[in-house]
Amino acid sequence: MTASTRRPVVIGNWKMHPTDRDSALGLARAVAQATAGISPEVVVCPPAIWLVEVATVLHGTEVGVGAQTMHAEESGAFTGEISPLMLAGVAGYVILGHSERRLYDGETDEGVAAKVASAVAHGLVPIAAIGERAEQRSDGATERVIERQLRAAISRLARLEGSGLVVAYEPVWAIGTGDAASAADAQAAAALIRGLLREADPGGADEVRILYGGSVAPALAEVYFSQPDVDGALVGGASLDADSFAAIVRAAA
Repeated sequence: MTASTRRPVVIGNWKMHPTDRDSALGLARAVAQATAGISPEVVVCPPAIWLVEVATVLHGTEVGVGAQTMHAEESGAFTGEISPLMLAGVAGYVILGHSERRLYDGETDEGVAAKVASAVAHGLVPIAAIGERAEQRSDGATERVIERQLRAAISRLARLEGSGLVVAYEPVWAIGTGDAASAADAQAAAALIRGLLREADPGGADEVRILYGGSVAPALAEVYFSQPDVDGALVGGASLDADSFAAIVRAAA
């Protein structure tokens, strides 16, 4: 599989927005309408409380639904968590290891590894998020951080081929700051990721879609998507506006 045969995917991470039901369902409907008929795969990841109703609204449309996190275990005494079995039939995708989860909720490389393996085992598409902080970038540690986080994320997978794995490179210093990485930086990181994946599974590495995330805006989207190893985007703030999000999806086409 090559860049030309990997289907681009644009994923909207709504984070803790919208804060009311009507706005969430309205946004879902608007995204479905604005992106209808555009070829890239489109996914939205609403807050957990809106997952079921958003999935119902989007049923029969071309837009997929993802969760923003999940627990690795199927059930148990894990207050506040969501299991992969609970996502079955509701979400087809799940973001794992987002930098905000790592920063605010103590998520570790080992925990992400368990979640990625669990997602694959339960038929969910894992979106493994990795990326360096500003101080790591300034210290020249970008490649080391990417390698450590990626190797951990895939460490419990028997193979990449057929796993559905998506990797989102999100430099932490770019998330929500407006200071997006350059296209060259995004491609360099994606190429590094692709190379590490080939080391792990030469036959499956080219199936994996690699996304860029971090202040993704319509004006820059086409430049990112023209890079040979960038297969789409994990979009934050711009995914909360259906027209802006659709412009990014069109750029991916």
